[in-house]
Amino acid sequence: MSAAADALRDRLGARRPRVALVLGSGLGALVREVEDAHHIPYRDLPGFPVSAVSGHAGEVVSGWLAGVDVLILSGRIHYYEAGNAAAMRPALEALKAVGVEILCLTNAAGSVNPAIAPGEVMLIDDHIAFSGANPLIGEPTDARFVGMTSAYDPQLREAMLRGAIKAEEALHRGVYMWFSGPSFETPAEIRMARVLGADAVGMSTVPETILGRFLGLRVVGASVVTNFGAGMTGAELSHTETKDMAPIGGAKLARILAHALPEFAL
Repeated sequence: MSAAADALRDRLGARRPRVALVLGSGLGALVREVEDAHHIPYRDLPGFPVSAVSGHAGEVVSGWLAGVDVLILSGRIHYYEAGNAAAMRPALEALKAVGVEILCLTNAAGSVNPAIAPGEVMLIDDHIAFSGANPLIGEPTDARFVGMTSAYDPQLREAMLRGAIKAEEALHRGVYMWFSGPSFETPAEIRMARVLGADAVGMSTVPETILGRFLGLRVVGASVVTNFGAGMTGAELSHTETKDMAPIGGAKLARILAHALPEFAL
């Protein structure tokens, strides 16, 4: 077992949560919903990557969310920070080692679909890894050939849809396209994304989905829409807008998860 897994196991004590969530930019408020919360800074876990992006706390939070024993990764490191698509691998390997079976990924994203407005939530049905990078490049075993036909677990997606109905919240469905960042997309790239079948674009999540499937985890993902893509409104994009808008959709996502998480754990 890795040093990170050993350290995390020690800090968890007798807890063995099966569900973990990764929170995207501006979505850290979900941590306030956790009962009996214990905060573990990434810097206390050997090998855990620490992000320098504002809006990412950089801590593991253990506790109870909607009656489910969970681990929350409040913040992630991105490919664009160091050019390493596998930057989250040590953290995800540690989650797997301590017993996590289900990985719920969240992000803040830009909509390229006029029907999905800022402040709304999109369930990720599939993704397009447009960046061309892959976190399994360099993996020496044949395990690197990971099937991605059902990258986002159908049963977990159905649980999210039922959770949205119970929460009386709209939950769109769509395809997420991963751009490397950190610069935002151009209007031409947004037009291309729409032609290729994307509904939202962002700079995260896809590497973690690939790593999660590589590790045998069941994955579900959701995007909180913070803006329309470049060229759709004429306004320039900014990270400040992402952080300002994310809590609005984040509150909706929290209400959906409150109903979906108990089904995850069945």
